[in-house]
Amino acid sequence: MTYDVADRVVLITGAGQGIGRALARLLHRRGAVVVLADIDETAASALAFDLGPRAHPVAADVADRARMRAVIAEILSRHGRLDVVVANAGVTPVPATLRTMDPADFDRVLRINLTGVFNTVHPALDHIVDAKGHVVVVSSCAAFAPGMGGSPYMMSKAAVEQLGRALRVELAPTGATAGIAYFGLVDTPMTHDMLDTDDLGRTLDALLPWPLNQRITADQAARTIADGIARRAPRTIAPRGWEPYALLRGAINVVLDHRLAADKAVHELVRAIERRRPARGIASHPG
Repeated sequence: MTYDVADRVVLITGAGQGIGRALARLLHRRGAVVVLADIDETAASALAFDLGPRAHPVAADVADRARMRAVIAEILSRHGRLDVVVANAGVTPVPATLRTMDPADFDRVLRINLTGVFNTVHPALDHIVDAKGHVVVVSSCAAFAPGMGGSPYMMSKAAVEQLGRALRVELAPTGATAGIAYFGLVDTPMTHDMLDTDDLGRTLDALLPWPLNQRITADQAARTIADGIARRAPRTIAPRGWEPYALLRGAINVVLDHRLAADKAVHELVRAIERRRPARGIASHPG
C-alpha cells in the first residue's frame, strides 16, 4: 500500500523543534497541510510563519486531555478532515535511579510520553477511520534497551510500542493503518540535554557500543517517518544498526542484563547517579 500526503491534513505534536519540526517541513514540502501542535506556542507559530500556506500552529499540552480534544475539534472545524496523526511529543528525565528519583518526575514523563500519546490519538481515531488515514506513534529503541538511570523514559516508550501494535491490528478492518517509529540517538536539543551537556550523560554515552552510539539528524529521523507514512509501514527504525537488536531483543537482553549487573563501570555509574540525589528535575524539550 502507498499513501500520498499531498493535500492531506496532518497533525504533528511536538512540532516546535527537533524531529517534529523537521517532519513538518518535509511533509509540507510533500504537499500536506500541517497542523503544528506544541506546548511552546511561539515555536509553533514561528515555524508556521516560516512555512507559509498550509501550515497552522496550535498551542497544546499533550498531557491536557481536554485541550487535545479541542485541538481535534479545531482541525475539523477549519479543515473538515484529519488524515494523519503523528504523536511525537515527549520528554526525558534527568538521570536518576528508582530509589532516588522524584516521584513527580516519574509521573510527568509517563503523563506526557504515554498518556499524551493516548490523548492525541484517541479523539482523532474516528476521523482517521473516516479518511482511511494513518497514525504514527513515536516510540524509541529505548523501548527494548536497558533502562537503568532513566527507567520512566524506557517504560513510557515500551508502552507506546504496545499501544501502536494494538492500534495497527484494531484499525486493520477499517482500511486505516498505524505504525511505530523507533529511533536510537537523534541529534536534538533533548539528546544534547540528556547526554552532551551532562557529565553522567557523557559517561553513559561512552558506554554504548558501536553501532548503538551512532547518531542521526532530526532530518534523517523525519525522513524515516515520512517515508513510513508513504508506504503505511507498520514499523520504521533508524539508525539501521538497531535493527538486529530489535529483532533479537529477547535473547540479547537476557545476556545484556546479566553483563550490566556484573559490570563495575556500570556500578560506578549508578553510584554517581545516586550521589546526585535529590534529582534535579526534568528536561522538558519536546522530542
